[in-house]
Amino acid sequence: METTSYPSTPRWNVDRPFLTGRFHQETKSTSRFADSFTSSSGAEKAIGCYDAGVQELIVIDDLLSALVGVEGRYVSIKRKVNNAHGNDNYDFSDSFQVDPSMDLALQEMAKRIFPLCESFVLIEQFVESRSQFKNGLVNHAFAATLRAFLLDYEAMVAQLEHQFRLGRLSIQGLWFYCQPMMGSMQALSTVIHKASANNFAGSAVLNLLQSQAKAMAGDNTVRSLLEKMTQCASNAYLGILERWIYEGVIDDPYGEFFIAENKSLQKESLTLDYDAKFWRQRYSLNDGIPSFLANIAGKILTTGKYLNVMRECGHNVQVPTSENSKLMSFGSNHHYLECIKVAYEFASGELLNLIKEKYDLMGKLRSIKHYLLLDQGDFLVHFMDIAREELNKKLDEINVEKLQSLLDIALRSTAAAADPCHEDLTCCVERSSLLKRTATLKGVEIRTSSDSMDLEEPVSITGLETFSLSYKVQWPLSIVLSRKALTKYQMIFRLLFHCKHVERQLCGAWQVHQGVRAFNTSGTAISRSSLLCRSMLKFINSLLHYLTFEVLEPNWHVMLNRLQTAKSIDEVIQHHDFFLDKCLRECLLRLPDLLKKVGRLKSLCLQYAAATQWLISSSIDLPKLEEPSDGLESEKFKLKQLKLRSSSRVKKVIVRDPTVTESILKFEREFNAELQSLGPILSSSSQAEPYLTHLAQLILGVGFDK
Repeated sequence: METTSYPSTPRWNVDRPFLTGRFHQETKSTSRFADSFTSSSGAEKAIGCYDAGVQELIVIDDLLSALVGVEGRYVSIKRKVNNAHGNDNYDFSDSFQVDPSMDLALQEMAKRIFPLCESFVLIEQFVESRSQFKNGLVNHAFAATLRAFLLDYEAMVAQLEHQFRLGRLSIQGLWFYCQPMMGSMQALSTVIHKASANNFAGSAVLNLLQSQAKAMAGDNTVRSLLEKMTQCASNAYLGILERWIYEGVIDDPYGEFFIAENKSLQKESLTLDYDAKFWRQRYSLNDGIPSFLANIAGKILTTGKYLNVMRECGHNVQVPTSENSKLMSFGSNHHYLECIKVAYEFASGELLNLIKEKYDLMGKLRSIKHYLLLDQGDFLVHFMDIAREELNKKLDEINVEKLQSLLDIALRSTAAAADPCHEDLTCCVERSSLLKRTATLKGVEIRTSSDSMDLEEPVSITGLETFSLSYKVQWPLSIVLSRKALTKYQMIFRLLFHCKHVERQLCGAWQVHQGVRAFNTSGTAISRSSLLCRSMLKFINSLLHYLTFEVLEPNWHVMLNRLQTAKSIDEVIQHHDFFLDKCLRECLLRLPDLLKKVGRLKSLCLQYAAATQWLISSSIDLPKLEEPSDGLESEKFKLKQLKLRSSSRVKKVIVRDPTVTESILKFEREFNAELQSLGPILSSSSQAEPYLTHLAQLILGVGFDK
């Protein structure tokens, strides 16, 4: 039979030798030979009863029906429905069969066309089941795209039927015209099988379409079709993405987007939650990121986060958009990547300027440095004088409200009163020693030997060991100055505060020794005590010099320089956290072995300073002096009384008390032993921690200066 080729005007840009267009409106009627298909009794005759020419006409008529999922007289459909997943999505498996009495050659030709029929039925069922919005916007868009594709397919079948009615179509011609569509339909049926079996939705559908398109790289027609399918199905997904990166809004009614929001986490938790879950987990990446967004997913997440922070601040901002910034498609030109990059840079710059300019981040950091890092410690001197009695109490006896009142007095009566942020400073009393606190600090690596980590609390711990300052931080500065960051500042403050206390006590002891220089103390316990006091002072001064001028100041200036060049709030957080971690490490707070050894040396210094008044009074035989009070004021008053004695009498009052001498020698032996044992630890640790080299030189120098 003669066949005719037709011009092609494809809607999907898929080359095929058949005409596409509207369905032919001709109603399918019974052929003139249809009456001969039935016997006089009305029963269907076996197709094998007819000659080959008639069988071919019958088969073509049945195949045209089968191509649109309708059974014919001698072509039947065997349907199997599988609902293994137990949901509303059914997996339909249809197979076509022919009358076994049909001519074998015609059977083989029909079986070649059956995969196309089965693919149509599968796609049609998928379109019907996925057209509901409950299956997600991507599935809905994909189903709509498939429906448009099936319209072209059905138009092809209608035109083939028209040619058959005109007597211009043979079974070979039918196979010829169907063959170009075969690859596209089979590729789509493969995608649909996988999507149905796994109940894919959202990005999973897009990834499946993309992977299948890549797998068909050798067939340009099929690959082009799958790419267009992917682009059409992704339009709804890109609409969700567009609102997120331009407005910071998640408009995802069916949970398809790869960014999830945890609404239970509120910004107020940043000042209470040590792990800062709000910043890390309020918005997070889900599994199932579309493959074309995988390399830029982190930047997409950050862009929306920044916009939401500004919204939480009451600063309504939206990324400027234009026609060129619409994310309606993704192609080989990667235009969508440029749009995302522009949106990220805008959101990042706006938030950084907001926090730096309106909320004065740098001013807050400098204020915290003044108080918690003791950059300007004049208020601390006054506070330690007026709060000495309260700080010397045990933990359970300390009145925190009284300490806060004394702190406010110290702040208002010193240069700190000029700082507008001084009212944000509060005091607190920890419940554990600094050594034990370092061991419980989350997210900080602690280096210690297996047998040296003794975390038992001291028998008697007072406010001097546990006193700390805190700082009130408001949103959005709490993103940078989170609970975790403030805890690290407090640990550094506690170390500096206690060192300052030790230094003050030793200075008081040194003043007592200076007050008795007029006495002839050569060769007595007092001269030995004076040397010991000087060694202790040099030790604590060397330690304070290292902590402040060798660690805190250099690292602070490095951080400030980095913050000036930071381009996002995440970079600011990174540089600030790096500064704190580096300071903790170099201040020995990550080295419990060294911290414990230094703590033992400070304890010896305090014991010696407390015993100095008794040592001096026991070495000098003078009438009992009236003492106005205990502590440093008492020592100053006694010095004043001592200076009133005449020099002629002084030469007669020196007493060589063996008990006093033994006490001083004991302090000297213990201090020197601890100091000498600290030297090797510092020397060995400096190999792994180079920043300890200078401290080792300072401490060893003190140790040998005897």
